[in-house]
Amino acid sequence: MNMYQIRQWYAPLAELAKTRKVAVIARSPGTMLTLLDESPVPVVYLRKVVDLERFIHSQDIKIVFYVNQNTKNFQMFRYGRMWHVFINHGESDKMYMTTNQFKAYDFSFVAGDAAKERLARKLWDFDVDRRAISIGRPQADHFAADLPYPEDDRTVVLYAPTWEGDRESAAYGSIATHGVALVNALIATGTHRVVYRPHPRSGVIDPAYGAANRSIIAAIRSANAADPAAHHIFDDGNDLGWQLAGADVAITDISAMVYDRLATGKPLIVTRPVSARAEIDESGYLGSSEWLEAEAAADIVAIADRVQNSEEAQKNLHFWVERHFGDTTQGAATARFHGAVEQLVAEWERNALLHADDEPSSEDPFDDDDDEDAISED
Repeated sequence: MNMYQIRQWYAPLAELAKTRKVAVIARSPGTMLTLLDESPVPVVYLRKVVDLERFIHSQDIKIVFYVNQNTKNFQMFRYGRMWHVFINHGESDKMYMTTNQFKAYDFSFVAGDAAKERLARKLWDFDVDRRAISIGRPQADHFAADLPYPEDDRTVVLYAPTWEGDRESAAYGSIATHGVALVNALIATGTHRVVYRPHPRSGVIDPAYGAANRSIIAAIRSANAADPAAHHIFDDGNDLGWQLAGADVAITDISAMVYDRLATGKPLIVTRPVSARAEIDESGYLGSSEWLEAEAAADIVAIADRVQNSEEAQKNLHFWVERHFGDTTQGAATARFHGAVEQLVAEWERNALLHADDEPSSEDPFDDDDDEDAISED
């Protein structure tokens, strides 16, 4: 897995661990080493299929959560006496959110009504009412934290773009098309503070995108050197929360960051992709969001002021917050997450009684398959 995907679940899993036994399974050595340093819950290293089998047979596992669509998820799917639940690593209107892979799981935990409607619209013959369970965004209950900048009169603007994408349909990144102009405009006012948090993969495919990213970082450093009271921030840390909760206005690309910010109920601007082939689902929030066109990026100061203070903009924002996440009062999403877990545990126990007399299989249904991790190396 990419570490940013599981990191988003650290706080909710730690909270769940207060009432239920929770562990994270790592399938690669690098991930395991990082998790040993970071994870707030126990971590188990199961690289080979045989390791996975031994662990499964030695534990009383009722629910397995999946934060992504990693191909190795399939190795766990073989076990039918547990619930396989897709929890994803965020809520968004990316095409990733409606892939047919949702059908591989017994259940999926989704944010709210908008997610259910998205799945019903895109997936054929998928029982949304039964298999998709709304929990809101429990991560938002843990966003508040100490701020790494002074609380003064500056307007704090979070700019959190995604990477350039690996195909035109997913070319949502704005760093090269919007980012340099908007960051320079905000820095120039002397009354704004920029918190710049680019996707960690920014520039891995497109050198020009990487160059634009470095240009923004350099501009922030130069601005801070010229005016130490500005406290502009280039944020490449692992923790996500204070950025979303603390900013007066946020600017994001089409990504899960849109919905992480939306869960706070605070002003939000979304960059519109320049590529005409980028897929945009405007049937939900994006159809009514505050869009930032590339050619208007230099006018971001006036646009941010309007989004922050317009009564119409605030009314529109609150409508979509409710539609995507339901009740966003502190603790509500955590309660829904825990309630969904207890619901599935009860369903597991009901099925366990129904199948109490079944003879468990002693054979591995994939016994003839090669395990590439089990092959010895000379």
